[in-house]
Amino acid sequence: MSFLHNDKSQKNSKRSHVLNCEVENETIDTEVTQSLIAEEKKRALPEDLMERICNRDNLNKAYLKVKRNKGAAGIDGMTIEASLEFLKTNKDKLIASLLDGSYKPQAVRGIEIPKPNGGSRLLGIPVVVDRIFQQAILQILQPYFETTFSDFSYGFRPERGAHDALKRASQYVSEGRCFVVDVDLEKFFDRVNHDILMSRLSRHIKDKRLLRIIRAFLNAGMMSNGVVNARTDGVPQGSPLSPLLSNILLTELDKELEERGHKFVRYADDCNIYVGSEASAKRVLESVTKWLEQILKLKINKEKSAAAKVDERKFLGYQILQDGSLCVAKQSIERFRSKIKSLSKRRTSISMEEMILKLNPLIRGWLQYFRLSSQISKFKFLDGWIRRRMRCFRLQQCKLPKTLAKFLIKLGVSDYSAWATAYSGKGKWRLSRAPQVHQAMSNKWLENQKLLSLAKLYQQVNGLKEPPYTQVRTVV
Repeated sequence: MSFLHNDKSQKNSKRSHVLNCEVENETIDTEVTQSLIAEEKKRALPEDLMERICNRDNLNKAYLKVKRNKGAAGIDGMTIEASLEFLKTNKDKLIASLLDGSYKPQAVRGIEIPKPNGGSRLLGIPVVVDRIFQQAILQILQPYFETTFSDFSYGFRPERGAHDALKRASQYVSEGRCFVVDVDLEKFFDRVNHDILMSRLSRHIKDKRLLRIIRAFLNAGMMSNGVVNARTDGVPQGSPLSPLLSNILLTELDKELEERGHKFVRYADDCNIYVGSEASAKRVLESVTKWLEQILKLKINKEKSAAAKVDERKFLGYQILQDGSLCVAKQSIERFRSKIKSLSKRRTSISMEEMILKLNPLIRGWLQYFRLSSQISKFKFLDGWIRRRMRCFRLQQCKLPKTLAKFLIKLGVSDYSAWATAYSGKGKWRLSRAPQVHQAMSNKWLENQKLLSLAKLYQQVNGLKEPPYTQVRTVV
């Protein structure tokens, strides 16, 4: 009897333990569910979005942001400075039209600008008032949508930039993923499907007034050559909202790639997926192309997209080598040299000092962006080329041989060498390499003229004492 009693006691004890576990697990699950719901409510967009957007503080902040950006005027010709008086006079009427849904955006001004790799890009410039309202919408929406974006997305996001994207891509390659699927979306900003984009927005935004005004901004016509053309797709580059809207749409691509387990980096419409073999790269390119065309109705540029070794492609102006290190891409160097040539044209009628003042911001900004490069030798080569360009520019200012000879003599060249150089009959570009010219306008002399050096800036920015490179012959 005691045995049976003990057995029943053990059974009851076990049953009690199981029930307790079930209750405990149910409690934990409930707590997790409640926590997720609370977190979702915390992240959810409020229903009074338009009231928050039209808040005076938010609108004032938007005005100051647009003013700092110093954008061009739209089709009405109104500048940001001239808009202040207009806004003071009409602010109540404008805010009321936003709240009751009667506000109608004006057409955007279309401008074709050349792309670095050929072709052109169509920019759409909204009128100042529309830009201010778009900026006000952006300021309210962006904090929420930031919580929904992928960790692998870096373009047009606060506290993220191209350098962060490059560092992550470099990490993938250093881990052994030496093949890249380089996905290039053909005219992405011109071909965004409005219906698909609005459906994605409506999943998060319940304020129908805001959805209507965003749709109105998307449908606003584009004026080109005096003619306003209706738009049924695309988000105009140049408007404050377009970067956020593009990220909202392409987040779906990010989520798809994450579910497939890919290692990738996306910066705006540039997406690179890193894999371990060429076969994998080709397979991924084919499947991603099919997915983008079917789901998001976007077209892949087959000429610019590729599945290749990482060092055969460029990403955000850099080239990633097989060991994961970064260097400046050849195309970036050529574009930089083209800008220098454009600034220092022969017929530019300014002094040497003024020319250097124009060049230095370009040199400093270019180095700041390409400071992640591991090859300082390219900066030294460019330094030599820039110095030669400046010597040539100064020689061109000495239009007559007599003037050139006196200039060289003044800088310490002997009379005979100065006159022989001046009357040699050589062109200014050839003369810029002559020993006499180099003696007169030495590297030290150019440094005293305040001409910046890329190599020295590189060492300063990266805290280097000695440059980590093998020496190469440079043109000086």
